[in-house]
Amino acid sequence: MTEFPIGSGLSDAAHEGGASALNQEDALLEGAPVSGLAGRLSLPPVVISVGAPVVGAIVGLLIGAALILLAGRDPIIAYSAMVRGALGGPNEITETILKATPLLLMGLGLTVAFRARVWNIGGEGQYYMGALLGGMVALFFPNLPRVVLLAAMLLAGTLGGMIWAFIPGILKVKRGMNVIISTLMLNYIAILLMEYLARGPLQEPGGYLPESAQFVRAARLPALLGTRIHLGVLIALLFVPVVYALLWGTPLGFQLRAVGSKESVARYAGYPVERVVLFALLFSGALAGLTGLIEVSTLYTRLKGPISGGYGFSGILVALLGRLHPVGVMIAAVFFAILIIGAQSMHVLSGLPETLAEAIQAVIVLSVLAVDAFARWRKA
Repeated sequence: MTEFPIGSGLSDAAHEGGASALNQEDALLEGAPVSGLAGRLSLPPVVISVGAPVVGAIVGLLIGAALILLAGRDPIIAYSAMVRGALGGPNEITETILKATPLLLMGLGLTVAFRARVWNIGGEGQYYMGALLGGMVALFFPNLPRVVLLAAMLLAGTLGGMIWAFIPGILKVKRGMNVIISTLMLNYIAILLMEYLARGPLQEPGGYLPESAQFVRAARLPALLGTRIHLGVLIALLFVPVVYALLWGTPLGFQLRAVGSKESVARYAGYPVERVVLFALLFSGALAGLTGLIEVSTLYTRLKGPISGGYGFSGILVALLGRLHPVGVMIAAVFFAILIIGAQSMHVLSGLPETLAEAIQAVIVLSVLAVDAFARWRKA
């Protein structure tokens, strides 16, 4: 445990008060019992942790059914198409897993940042910079041995996201600039930079489209066990216990949660708040950049303008839906992937208008978030 610079009882009291507030906040986020009157009047933890999202999903499905009826379609047929499209067989399940992978990695990174109340809205830009730097390694060093090339790409992608997160981090620490604004603005710069490079310096020689040359086969992450599931899926899953161990098994994790619970108390207790904030941004940026590299290496296999499914913003919803807990984020990523794939299937298989299918997806997500937030508010 960090030693406090002030040896008085006031410092100990500040630490104990901060730890108590931290435990209360963790309890609210994770659905555990809390002390005091709110804890005595609250519902059992399982009802809050599991029941609220389930109720939210049911509410969203009912609202979606009403919208489908207004469109003159059968809700049962539409929802059956959603389930078949996302979970109807090995191929469909594989697509859902591949869609959940970037959501999981992005959500895990943002979980670390949000636990410290560092509102990183720049995951999209960090995603693009990771794809850009990792992709440039693939383009400029195609003759490296495959293991070396892939390792260099993964490292460069991670570094690209960290660099793009370091900019708002240092501006926050040194100049007090609002993280939400700076990270949001940097998204557009990264996207436009990618589009410029794909149309100019990195454009495929002799090509007419705004995209780079295709990566050599050695620069593509290998598939596992003869399936379309690639190494990136395993990497994302490995980060679930890593993030859990970081947040709940290390002094740094306690500092992250302490700063997020009450920054003034954490500062008084002697915690290095500025370094904690910077680390939160760098870690979330690193995972966002790694996400970008994995996607560009496996799905697009070249650099070009549109290489994201909006994962930087969807990852925010996944992190919140997962209650800023790694296991919850993993479940939320799969749930979100089912909705995305399912919405596309509703449009193709049941003839539902694409915009309406996407609207139903949004309604279900918002319903889950709203009911969950209401349940936690009542618990508090």
